[in-house]
Amino acid sequence: MSFIFKIVGASEWRAAEAAGVYSGADVDRADGFIHFSAAKQAEETAAKWFKGREDLVLVAVEAEAMGEALRWEVSRGGALFPHIYGPLPMAAVAWSRPLPLGADGRHVFGPLT
Repeated sequence: MSFIFKIVGASEWRAAEAAGVYSGADVDRADGFIHFSAAKQAEETAAKWFKGREDLVLVAVEAEAMGEALRWEVSRGGALFPHIYGPLPMAAVAWSRPLPLGADGRHVFGPLT
């Protein structure tokens, strides 16, 4: 099983869980897809877009569960990033957990499996 990862504000994620579906952040809706990261990209994504934020949740999604809605597309630095076209159903979420800041100011991910 392979996972893709989404970094989300905690209150936004709680609202999505209550609704049973996540439709993306403002930037996702503006771009027409939900931005995700592969495991090896998640820390760089956090540092670039979420630096210093303490109110975050890391969400792991089963890539295979997204079927054709998941596309790997060229993005930052020519790397392929996972994008989901359409809403994320909670049934595809393997787990979610807080994404705290460490003493060095970087987010602490722990194992991504």
